[in-house]
Amino acid sequence: MTFIQTLTKFLTLASGEEVFWREAGSVNSPTVLLLHGFPSSSHQFRNLIPLLAPKYRVIAPDFPGFGFTTVPDNYTYTFDNIANSIDNFLNAIPNPPKKYSIYVFDYGAPVGTRLTLKHPERIESIITQNGNFYVEGLGSFWDPIRALWTDNSTEHRDALRPFLTINGTKSQYDGGEEHPEAVPPEAYTLDQALLDRPGNKEIQLGLFYDYQNNLLLYPKIQEYFRKSQVPTLVAWGKKDSFFIYPGAEAFKRDLPKAQISPIDGGHFVLENHVEEMARLMLDFLEKNGIC
Repeated sequence: MTFIQTLTKFLTLASGEEVFWREAGSVNSPTVLLLHGFPSSSHQFRNLIPLLAPKYRVIAPDFPGFGFTTVPDNYTYTFDNIANSIDNFLNAIPNPPKKYSIYVFDYGAPVGTRLTLKHPERIESIITQNGNFYVEGLGSFWDPIRALWTDNSTEHRDALRPFLTINGTKSQYDGGEEHPEAVPPEAYTLDQALLDRPGNKEIQLGLFYDYQNNLLLYPKIQEYFRKSQVPTLVAWGKKDSFFIYPGAEAFKRDLPKAQISPIDGGHFVLENHVEEMARLMLDFLEKNGIC
């Protein structure tokens, strides 16, 4: 396979956000948009991008509040605003893609939901890797977050703070993995360093509270699935304790032709299973004529 260098760039939007992103591949190739999850950034795609770039233009931005993207002091961190920032970014980059396949993981799913509902004509296919669209995917991990949704109290916010420590971050990477020792420590160490920036943990707690608004969009995105029958690959780490495997199986209700491909791993499958994920994606995209 031909190696294509991944470029890292910054783009300042008219609204003041300075978005960091990674890009590789030809602008003349079909586009794959990679949307990362909590608590990571486009860094989680560092090994996947070179495997896709020989055939696809790959774009992976950092969300506001994550990675190396920065925003004005008056920016309000909600999933609505994050999605708007990414939408504005996609419209402002050189050679903006008119259509793209969208890869969503974790927080990438609510961001991708909003992009899809706003621009359904742009979506060629959906690849979800533990990116949730159904209540069945929310396991017991979500119980303290559901408690936060009731009142956003200091008590409920403080109960979630241990999850924002290095132990909580590391557990997302090695949980469910047969060989946790194979997870490179720089992945969760970088995430934690960025989580530990002044004020960032309050941003994350605010997003935990705002996550309840993503559930309100489930009926709308499920209706989109039913009406569009968009080609969909559901590649799910079946040992994920955050977004549990029934969330993968639920896609069959609205997308009976969806490809459901369990992966023998946990939440961040790209660390230990990136070649399997790339093979699934390349085969799926080619099968659906996106090549």
